[in-house]
Amino acid sequence: MHDVLQLDITGLPQAWISVEQAACLVATGSVVWSAGEQPLTVLRGGVNATTGRQSRLAVPPIVALRGASRLNLFDVVPSFRKGKLLKRDRHTCAYCGAVQDPRALTVDHIVPASRGGPLSWMNTVAACRACNSRKAARTPDEARMPLLFAPFVPSRFEDFILKGRHIRADVHDGLAARLPKGSRLS
Repeated sequence: MHDVLQLDITGLPQAWISVEQAACLVATGSVVWSAGEQPLTVLRGGVNATTGRQSRLAVPPIVALRGASRLNLFDVVPSFRKGKLLKRDRHTCAYCGAVQDPRALTVDHIVPASRGGPLSWMNTVAACRACNSRKAARTPDEARMPLLFAPFVPSRFEDFILKGRHIRADVHDGLAARLPKGSRLS
């Protein structure tokens, strides 16, 4: 099942929420506008004794809520997770360029953790096990293994694409339209 993309009234992504959470927002009138080619799902309720009609609630794939975010989410650095890093690097080893199954890839510190290198977006890349072992506790220059691409901190829109596990095509297209120019995720 897909998650619902929650936006603020201006259209900025706020969170991925469950269908149940979105249904509550729709039912309570908290949704100002919604988007998507068709409902994500239609929930059916009880039958009205007077009319004999069953209640129905269409849950859209994108919902915008009243009010703007109190927090400027563009100032928030996206949380770091291995799965998001591997997606950011397109499941490609930063040293040899081999595209691998995510389970065969590791996270490599550019400046090794043993030398104080942080676990951060700008100090980590995806690496196959062979390259990670070959590089060991050295920098890419010391190991004579130049990076094939530079690490980057994902933008707000890139982060929502990276952390959405099952994104419907129309929702993905809406997020992708707002990716920074030159994004590797486009």
